[in-house]
Amino acid sequence: MIWYGMLMAAVAAERVGELVVARRNERWSHARGAIEAGQGHYPAMVALHTALLLGCPVEVWLADRPFLPVLAWPMAAVLAGAQALRWWCIATLGSRWNTRVIVVPGLPLVARGPYRALRHPNYVAVVAEGVALPLVHTAWVTAALFTLANTVVLTVRVRCENRLLADVTASLASAPA
Repeated sequence: MIWYGMLMAAVAAERVGELVVARRNERWSHARGAIEAGQGHYPAMVALHTALLLGCPVEVWLADRPFLPVLAWPMAAVLAGAQALRWWCIATLGSRWNTRVIVVPGLPLVARGPYRALRHPNYVAVVAEGVALPLVHTAWVTAALFTLANTVVLTVRVRCENRLLADVTASLASAPA
């Protein structure tokens, strides 16, 4: 259980790193006239991700979940892949990446890196992590509950992002030259 606690601490530290990057990028975006949407669902998303980080070790401890290598190692590989994809997204978007829904008008959509193949690749990483992180130590209840709640949150968030991107693109297209 100690090593799982260390894994959870590492993922939590990674989240703090993401927030540092996001705050810096938020300032950059707002300095360039960014438009933000989705403030209403953001606290729910933060609470959900916090619950994942707390729920995993709590379930393992309270329910005395076993470590099953046949499940743990493949899930650890999925988790590592999810982290690699997330940071590829962050690197690809650069100053435009954020944990919030923020768009800088006038900037074209990014169509390189993982965005060549997927419109929202970071959410693929989120879904994979939400399943894999708990299952590294058989916290299947946490994996199931997070997945269900995350489906709701991501549905709202993707719609919000798509709407904002479409609105900004439409307003630029209709602006006089």
